[in-house]
Amino acid sequence: MPVPPTRFHLPVLIALLALAGCGQKPAEPRDAAASGPALTVASAEVDDLKPVPATVTSYKMAEATARLAGTLVTLNVHEGDVVAKGQLIGWVQDSRIAPQTSAYSAAAAAAEAQAVQARAQYNRVKVLFDKGIYAQAALDQAEAAWKAADANTKAARAQTAASAAYGNQGGIYAPDSGRVVRADVPKGAVVMMGQSVATITSGAPVVRIDLPEAQGRALAAGQAVRLESGGRAATGSITKVYPSVTQGQVTADVSPSGFETLPLGARVTAYVSLGRRQAVLVPHAYVVTRYGLDYVRFVQPGGGVVETTVETAPYDGDRVEILGGLNAGDRIAPYGAAR
Repeated sequence: MPVPPTRFHLPVLIALLALAGCGQKPAEPRDAAASGPALTVASAEVDDLKPVPATVTSYKMAEATARLAGTLVTLNVHEGDVVAKGQLIGWVQDSRIAPQTSAYSAAAAAAEAQAVQARAQYNRVKVLFDKGIYAQAALDQAEAAWKAADANTKAARAQTAASAAYGNQGGIYAPDSGRVVRADVPKGAVVMMGQSVATITSGAPVVRIDLPEAQGRALAAGQAVRLESGGRAATGSITKVYPSVTQGQVTADVSPSGFETLPLGARVTAYVSLGRRQAVLVPHAYVVTRYGLDYVRFVQPGGGVVETTVETAPYDGDRVEILGGLNAGDRIAPYGAAR
């Protein structure tokens, strides 16, 4: 049966509660002093970076075309294949060429027979002329007939060879070494002379950007460009600014370093400098985002640290731009210091 507390037990209970409270840690104040290096906010002149949509392409885009009209009977490459310059990648057949070549060959055989006959006739006339039976006119006539038949033979042979060579024009060869990016003509399709059957790119890829004419005047060869695509970052430099303006756009090519494996046509965001401006930049370690709001750890004059919201904008991979919420001379502490 529990014993009710008396006046003697009450002081003992109070003493026990006091001893238990001595082992607890007191609550840390919200404005605890920062133990990390503080940063003094200051404005500085920086590059005015503008995000520009760009596309991965190549300087060399060679077309493997058909050299005669006919049916595409073979196509030995597919998208992504690597080919060498001069490699046979397809064949176009014209069904009219083979019969035509056979006809020319038969005509050449007939011309050869006539030439043999004319040569034999000339030899007979020559023998009789030497014996004084035929006159000089008969000999000249036989010689002319023989030479004409011989010339007809050579012409028929040349025509046969030309027809056969035209048939050999059905081969489609890779115009340059590189990778096949398009080969969408199916076998059995009828193609025309000069029609492209496959597209081959060679050389290093480039990132092509387009800017309005007014902004494009700030572009110059050798200018550094930051690139992003699918969460990947790379750097590059402008290698060529095209002198012509197309529909109010200036085009420039950037040689990327780190995007060699991106497919042609991939979308890239290029951050191009269009001049210089004043801005406040701080490292990412000094800014944290919670529930859509950006915070910094403001160092008070007395040394305490409190969190305050700021307006920010991304600048580069290492720094963020402060648009509002801080003044020049303010000091902020990095996250990871005392909280």
